[in-house]
Amino acid sequence: MATGLRASPASPTAGASAMGRSAAPPLLLLSLSLFAVLGAAPPAAAEQQVPLVLWSSSRDLWAPLDHAHEGHITTDTQLSSYLAPALEKGPRNVLLFLQEKLSIEDFTAYGGVFGNKQDSAFSNLENALELAPSSLILPSVDWYAASTLTSYLKEKLGASPLHVDQATLRELKLNDTLPALLLLRLPYTTSSGLMAPKEVLTGNDEIIGQVMSTLKAEGVPYTAILTAVRPSRVVRDVSLVSGGLGRHLLGEDEGVKPLPPSAPLLPPVSYNDTEPRILFWAKNFTVTYNSESHDLTPLTFGTSALNLTGSSWNSSFAQLVLTYKNLFGPYLTLKFILRNHFYPVSARTWFTMDRLEIHSNNTVVVFNSSYITAPSIYSFHCQSVSTDRSKDGLLMSSPASSAWRVNLQNFQIQAFNLSGGNFSYASDCTGFFSPGIWMGLVSSIFMLFTFTYGLHMILNLKTMDRFDDHKGSTLSVPLTE
Repeated sequence: MATGLRASPASPTAGASAMGRSAAPPLLLLSLSLFAVLGAAPPAAAEQQVPLVLWSSSRDLWAPLDHAHEGHITTDTQLSSYLAPALEKGPRNVLLFLQEKLSIEDFTAYGGVFGNKQDSAFSNLENALELAPSSLILPSVDWYAASTLTSYLKEKLGASPLHVDQATLRELKLNDTLPALLLLRLPYTTSSGLMAPKEVLTGNDEIIGQVMSTLKAEGVPYTAILTAVRPSRVVRDVSLVSGGLGRHLLGEDEGVKPLPPSAPLLPPVSYNDTEPRILFWAKNFTVTYNSESHDLTPLTFGTSALNLTGSSWNSSFAQLVLTYKNLFGPYLTLKFILRNHFYPVSARTWFTMDRLEIHSNNTVVVFNSSYITAPSIYSFHCQSVSTDRSKDGLLMSSPASSAWRVNLQNFQIQAFNLSGGNFSYASDCTGFFSPGIWMGLVSSIFMLFTFTYGLHMILNLKTMDRFDDHKGSTLSVPLTE
């Protein structure tokens, strides 16, 4: 059985992919790794990963993964280490094929792994991997790491992503001196109407084939990446089992089954005295110091062992204190400091999260978070709260805290006016007027002003009301001295 992660540089003469030459094509090994993932992790956890495929026109970009093992899930830190050789030594042209949804089960169901290779929905991708001088296949990547891939590549390349298709790609003049990040979005079943999943995946594969043919014809060096924003479910396709195939996935006679429903969301952290006072929740909670990173999500939410000692509350001040043992030292303590204040101008009370403090190894690091604010009758919600300035993070760090990084996904907090222990209506960090809306409004107002001025000029035109009569005497104006 194939391991969860395998890669090796290709032979210069054979042009094999990074997974090495074998009797099975690369995507077959990718599909078989599903058994390793599902065998080592709960079914619910398996839904949280997406596959990621890399290939490049340069040689020897990726070495064999010595630490690979069955069921291994590639984290964001590991993914960045895999991408580093390609971004530092490889071509400066990076193509990101970003599909809306994709899972390892799609390769198993529609990759022709049951002997019907002629019916594979990924023939062009297989061909690209076989011909690429170097390639790397990661069957199970944390979906959050894959979803933030565009921002990571933008930061590393120093180039904004350019959304292209097959037509615009032919018009671009690419070279290997200036970095270019080309983003090609591929659809899935949710945006394809009545088309079957296999037909959509086949269409996506044809797009990949056309793009690769264009780059090959123009001789443009490249590094290509295929992944998805989030995992998908394999929709049962009757054609898979109607052909009388001798074997089916996991030995079942029912064809491909969808994965079990995902696990329920973990409950928020709740600080209580006589009643619930502070609520805090995030879908993903990660703290990093230098190169050491810890996911605090399972240690924070849905557990009774969380230490809230030091937390306090009154009508104008709230402090939520989270303490963890044996993280970055003997203890790691995080303090969320919030204040409630009445503003006469708006005639209402607003709460503000003044700062986030990290206490570790007798040192204190402070992050200013004054942008986290909302009316006190609401909760505050933001899709991403982090210390990353390149992503407009809401946590502003001081120079002494540059080694610490905090990342909160789907963050929500409320410390005042709780109702029944539940979050109130959320005030979101995303403003109603985005830069695009402002540009549209200003342009529309300018055009409306121009139209109004022109209409006003037309309405005020006056025709002549006196004319010369050619039968009478001509008009004369006497000159006076």
